[in-house]
Amino acid sequence: MAQDTKFDMELDALGLLCPLPVLKARKRLSEMESGAILRVLADDPAAIIDVPHFCAEAGHELVTQGETPEGQVYLIRKG
Repeated sequence: MAQDTKFDMELDALGLLCPLPVLKARKRLSEMESGAILRVLADDPAAIIDVPHFCAEAGHELVTQGETPEGQVYLIRKG
């Protein structure tokens, strides 16, 4: 994942367990304009499944996902 990828807002969900990362991402996305990109940081192992599923069900685009030493990083474009 490119570290210089542009995003409009960031959500730090490190330390939160399922379903909190997705619930907080949903809330944050609801506050954003269509087409804006949310960067989500998470370390919950279930997020690897939950975040892509949430994007598909809610009509958002999972632009990219990757790993960092702290956990996972997701870039979500609001649908």
